[in-house]
Amino acid sequence: MRVAIPFDIPRETVRERLKSRSHEIADHIPGGMAEVLTDWPSDDRMNMTVRAMGQDLKGIVNIEEKQLVFEIALPMALSFIEPMIAGAIKSQGQKLLTSD
Repeated sequence: MRVAIPFDIPRETVRERLKSRSHEIADHIPGGMAEVLTDWPSDDRMNMTVRAMGQDLKGIVNIEEKQLVFEIALPMALSFIEPMIAGAIKSQGQKLLTSD
């Protein structure tokens, strides 16, 4: 699954906000039982593992020139909820990019 979130702020600002607020991702997963692990193999790429409901979802987030791209590998058992997950990523991703 691939979700792109356009932005019109400087790329450095996006990087800063994502790094400082990535811990908030778990707060937006229904059920309150999720754990999100992140690491940054490069300045513009964040690896992410979401552990929830007995599943480990692995993904990457790329900071491109004018968009933030989330790519998450959904197992077949969860493919039926892809539209709901994509909508949540888009909505919550935009919130992560806004200033406080």
